[in-house]
Order: sequence, then structure tokens, then C-alpha cells
Amino acid sequence: MKQFNGRVLFLDRSDINTDEIIPAKYLTENSREALRPYLLEDLKLEGFTHPGDIADRGVIITRENFGCGSSREHAPWALEVNGINLVIAENFARIFRQNMYNCGMMAVELPADVIDSLFDKFSNKNTVLETDFEKSVFVLTSGDLKVEIPFSVSEFDMELVRSGGWVNYADRRY
Repeated sequence: MKQFNGRVLFLDRSDINTDEIIPAKYLTENSREALRPYLLEDLKLEGFTHPGDIADRGVIITRENFGCGSSREHAPWALEVNGINLVIAENFARIFRQNMYNCGMMAVELPADVIDSLFDKFSNKNTVLETDFEKSVFVLTSGDLKVEIPFSVSEFDMELVRSGGWVNYADRRY
């Protein structure tokens, strides 16, 4: 199973689309690894600097409708190859969300008021998130500040995560 912990990258904007996650001009690359340097290259967001803000991050927390746009799997691949296996948002574009789970990654939806609270408490700080799967809780820490946020994921999606994605899940089952 992949890692679902790490330093958090806060992206304070709704409707971040797949072309901003990985620009279409790089879709001809022959490997996932080749996508690494281009993650969020075209993202326009005040205070965000590419590539410095991506380095050593394992989690993204953002607003609503993350992953809208085209249905390509390259967007989750670009996140994955950069060590980001967990995105938390108010909601996701349906196909992007399923592509994340199909890759053994997580796209977890939390209510808008919880997302607002996380931005208020943590967005301008060095914040680390740990995932406690047994309790279904995210633990966010920055200095002395520590908050536990419950989450839920369907049993099928958790099976995809535990298996490392759809292909591994299908290999085990069929």
C-alpha cells in the first residue's frame, strides 16, 4: 500500500482542472516518471511557486471540484510520481476521483466547513498529515497544534487502495 502521510500543500482555489495538474502538452511522454517535473506547472494561484512548493509534499488539501476537465489518468499519475497519493477536497470531478482510486490513491471528500477550518488553522504553516486507517482519521500537526479529522471511504475504494489500484485488485480477484 502507498503512503498517505506527509507535508501538506494547501491549494486555496476551486476548479483546479486536469490541464493545470498536468498540462496536455506532456501527455505524449512515454513514462509516468517523465511527468514528474511538470506537475502543476500551469497552475495560477497567488502565493504558489512551481516547482518549489511541490517538493517533499505528500498530501494536497484544496477546495471544490478538483480534477475537473478531461478524463485522462495522467493527472493522478503526475501526482503519484511526485509522492502525492492523497488529495482532500470538498468534492472532485467524478472521473478524476475514480482514476485516483483506480491507481491505488485516495481522493477524500470533506465538508466545506471542515476544509475552511483546515485552511484557517494550517494553511500558512509547515503542516504534516498522518492517516490512521484503523480509526479512519487524519491527524494534522503543525508545531503544538494538532487536529484529528474523521473521514470515510467506501469499502470498495479502500480495497482498491489496499490492493494498490484496480489492476492489482483485479489480478487478486479474477
